Amino acid sequence: MPYTAEISRDKPSCFLFLVDQSGSMDDPFGVGDGITRKKDGAVDALNRLLANLVIRCSKAEGVRYYFDVGVIGYGAVVGPAFAGPLAGRDLVPISEVADGPARVEDRLKKVPDGAGGLVEQQIKFPVWLDPVANGPTPMCQALRLAYSTCQRWVDAHPLSYPPTVINITDGEATDGDPTQPAMELMSLSTQDGNVLLFNCHLSSERAPAIEFPDAEPSVPDKYAALLYRISSVLPAPIRSAAQAEGYRVSDGTRGYVFNADMVSLIKFLDIGTRASNLR
Repeated sequence: MPYTAEISRDKPSCFLFLVDQSGSMDDPFGVGDGITRKKDGAVDALNRLLANLVIRCSKAEGVRYYFDVGVIGYGAVVGPAFAGPLAGRDLVPISEVADGPARVEDRLKKVPDGAGGLVEQQIKFPVWLDPVANGPTPMCQALRLAYSTCQRWVDAHPLSYPPTVINITDGEATDGDPTQPAMELMSLSTQDGNVLLFNCHLSSERAPAIEFPDAEPSVPDKYAALLYRISSVLPAPIRSAAQAEGYRVSDGTRGYVFNADMVSLIKFLDIGTRASNLR
């Protein structure tokens, strides 16, 4: 049964994030407070996810090498999107991610006060990525770069749980139809299964969110159907994780979310990055 390989230091897995950095990412989310810009929400969610991945890999002796992690930005330029000491790197071991944030910010977080209310608490928030919104949407180019990046990785790790690629975008590719490069990316495989491609669609439409559908969505945004079609069917372990979070899933459920707000985006990223147990 595919997608069951145990993740260990000898057989790590890989997460590759594609982040739309086009000019329209400066617009607010279609749902939510109407103020938060998509570029800010996407980057905040990714920075939070990277911090959580570091925590998942942390043991008494330090951060274990369970994952390689990369971020590709695509807008005016296409390429690695890490800021700070990791700038220019395509895939980075999670231990180096832990050691290499661009900066650590002081932020306020609302936490329960023990009496049914909430209080603000200051926390340390590591930042690896900065928000960018400039230029067109060269999604095809980003998918081709993801292909070459994942191809090198699967050649070096043929027995590992396959790479998971998560594309966060708000619209139409401006450099052609992304179907072919997406299918080529998903054709790459290790012995445990094919590369997984999930899509998080940050629409500006005032329409209800659609999360983990098993049929092509009927929504005002005409690019939603295309992004659904180039999203992988959820493997059983991730489908179980989505079900545990209260989502209705089936054998045909795909890793696709439309019109996500900040909460949905964070949940989507969390579920999409759950794999088999770490050892």
